[in-house]
Amino acid sequence: MNSKTITFITLMSTLGNALFAVSFYAGPIAPGVALDFSLLPTFIAGIYGGPFVGLVTGLLAGLLPGVFFGPLGHGAWLGLIGLPLGKGLTGLTSGLISKSLNLKAARHSSLLTVPVVLVSYIPECLFTVAYFVFLMPFFLGSGGPFLVWMVLPKAWGEVILMSVIMGALVGNHGFTSFVAKYLTFKPLMFTRKTEK
Repeated sequence: MNSKTITFITLMSTLGNALFAVSFYAGPIAPGVALDFSLLPTFIAGIYGGPFVGLVTGLLAGLLPGVFFGPLGHGAWLGLIGLPLGKGLTGLTSGLISKSLNLKAARHSSLLTVPVVLVSYIPECLFTVAYFVFLMPFFLGSGGPFLVWMVLPKAWGEVILMSVIMGALVGNHGFTSFVAKYLTFKPLMFTRKTEK
């Protein structure tokens, strides 16, 4: 891993925490439940940088949400561990899927990105269910299935919106060129052949 990749991870992690902070204060849905767009940079890191970059970015981008929903919220110390792990899992998964599909080289990568983002969230979704249904009751004596019904519909709504945003970003040559400055790939510039 070179200094540009470390800079990219730092940039995306910081952006993830900043997006959480802004959305947490701007969009509280209920006490302890707020909009959270900190996964967007994690998807960017996973899709463009691969599994390792996605994993590390997700872990770091989950720190501020982990603090707010952990020690400062109802999750205590478990939230500080669980939220970064969940986001790291999403970054890892999006990187693995993107790499296996060779998404950066795909002709219609913008369209393929939407389902990639949606499928990439499934492992974190399952982890979230386990976190609320098993881990919180076991370690903290709180939580339970009712929290899943409050958190997951909101989370899936956010992921659906982020999948559309990611599709637009992947299809944007300017954004892809910007990311390529930090990572070791050459962006594909799709050109249309004109008939003579």
